[in-house]
Amino acid sequence: MKMRKRLWLLLLLAALLCFGMAGSVLGADQRPRVYDMAGLLTESEKQRFEQRIGECQREYGLEVVVVTAEDARGKESQEYADDFYDEGDFGEDGILFLVDMDNREMTISTRGKAIRIFTDQRIEDMLDGVYEGASRGDYAASVESFLSDTEKWSRAGIPGGQYNYDTETGDISPYRSIRWYEALMALGVSAFVAASACLSVKRRYAMEEDPRQTRNLNMAYRAEARFMYDDQTDRLVNKFVTTQVIPRSTSGGGHGGGHSSAGRSSTHTSSGGHTHGGGSRKF
Repeated sequence: MKMRKRLWLLLLLAALLCFGMAGSVLGADQRPRVYDMAGLLTESEKQRFEQRIGECQREYGLEVVVVTAEDARGKESQEYADDFYDEGDFGEDGILFLVDMDNREMTISTRGKAIRIFTDQRIEDMLDGVYEGASRGDYAASVESFLSDTEKWSRAGIPGGQYNYDTETGDISPYRSIRWYEALMALGVSAFVAASACLSVKRRYAMEEDPRQTRNLNMAYRAEARFMYDDQTDRLVNKFVTTQVIPRSTSGGGHGGGHSSAGRSSTHTSSGGHTHGGGSRKF
């Protein structure tokens, strides 16, 4: 009995230790996602935004960060936003919104999967929304608009025809995906073709079991077999050459080698060597 009690006590202590370690790990991971270094938000607003960001991260698997800065440390807004995300080590897939009071500019920086989701056109729409609040000094309204659009576009996912366009090299990286019904259809078609081929071969080789059928087939094949020779001469009667000038397209297609700009995500490399997308607007 004493040994059994000691065993249960050891198991209980081990379980408490494991829960304590898990709790410490979770606690260490619960870093803030709202950095109001310019003092533009109230405490209640920051708490509300933190809660909303946490829900967005859990639902869509993207890191969401909000930053306000009084001093950009001599950097441009896009550079400051990119570096803040990289140096904060927030994750491979995420989006950051910066209110830069030094340069009087609002900036969005994306990384990883967020680059695919938040295309140039979507970022412009988001900047339209955040500008309305900033223009009247209501920066909490700008953050509200940013979070609402982040949730909306994250829910919509990567648009069809999306591609990344590297503004520094001109390289294009199209997004390729296979939807579940496309994979199911491809599997069904391939299975049907394979089964048809197997059945066809089986039917052809099945006649070896019937010598009479094989003999009749050979006799029918050879019955009309003979060689015939005939003189034939080809003559060129007329020759016509038609030429046509194809005019070069003069419509403005923008960057991307003829790709539609609607699904484009312009990218650049940060000072830390990571690929980012995004955009900014003065206010």
